[in-house]
Amino acid sequence: MKGGAMKGGSMKGGSMKGGSMIEYEFWNLTIDRTKSRSAVCRMLTDAAEYQGWELDRLRKDGSGQRTVTLRRKIIRMRSTL
Repeated sequence: MKGGAMKGGSMKGGSMKGGSMIEYEFWNLTIDRTKSRSAVCRMLTDAAEYQGWELDRLRKDGSGQRTVTLRRKIIRMRSTL
């Protein structure tokens, strides 16, 4: 996208670890090349610190556009009754 804008969406997925299913929510972002490295770092740090996201994948293509995939665990509450 032009002008340093970003776009994103979310999807759900999971992986097996220790015999139980851990579910993750994913957020895919596309960040324009006009965004500085420090601005992208600040944005990703804020998403991790305040919203619980962690970096899953970061790709930078030949034109300088970044594709970022963030993930966070989905916590399911079990009934105790």
